[in-house]
Amino acid sequence: MPVTRRYTGFASCAGGHYDRGVTDPLRVPARFNGPPASGNGGYCAGAVAERLGGIVEVTLRAPPPLEVPMTVERHDGALRVLDGARLVMEARPASLDLAVPVPPSLEDAADLSHGRWSGEHAYPSCFVCGPTRAPGDGLRIFPGRRPSDGVAAAPWTPDRSLAAEDERVRVRFLWAAMDCPGYFAAATPGLPALLGRMTAHVVCRPAVDEACVVVGWALRGSARKLEAGTAIFGADGTLYARARQTWIVVG
Repeated sequence: MPVTRRYTGFASCAGGHYDRGVTDPLRVPARFNGPPASGNGGYCAGAVAERLGGIVEVTLRAPPPLEVPMTVERHDGALRVLDGARLVMEARPASLDLAVPVPPSLEDAADLSHGRWSGEHAYPSCFVCGPTRAPGDGLRIFPGRRPSDGVAAAPWTPDRSLAAEDERVRVRFLWAAMDCPGYFAAATPGLPALLGRMTAHVVCRPAVDEACVVVGWALRGSARKLEAGTAIFGADGTLYARARQTWIVVG
């Protein structure tokens, strides 16, 4: 098990940049795919979470389509996202009790990333972890596992295309960055799985061009459902965001 620490207090900083126009349709641009024909789960979940703010649980019920305006319905403080009559996502305010590992240094994360999984990638064009995405297009987060405790880690420097008006990274991209590291920590290499649920807490938003460390670690799970935690840290160890995930094994 990774060495963990429980955060009971957080620095005061830019924790939210939220879109509260919940009546507006939600459209996932083609750039933000996970599998080739659907949206990256973390990005899509984060785009919905921006409309609620705070700690949010998002459940993905169906693959989010690309370039399709989806209806967003609000009911009792929760949101439902629909593609026609098909329910795609549900989001609600939540709490998050999650201890996070002590992160590796930026240099150690880079070393782990260099030793990441080899072989065929299930979704090589994924916005977050796809090796075929060019710098400035995909996030190019390539986690490698730390042998001592199984924590998966990678360096990440968000580029300026991910900025909100205040020059800090938009919430949805922090959710995206925390997506795939959980898979790399919890899954068997080469085993396809899709994000089913993610509960995330954005504590602070890093500035664009700021060096960060993204980590993932396995929690309890089963043969068909994988559980993982993920987090984003600054190079000095500042906790920016954390999340708990459920992955559904496919195939």
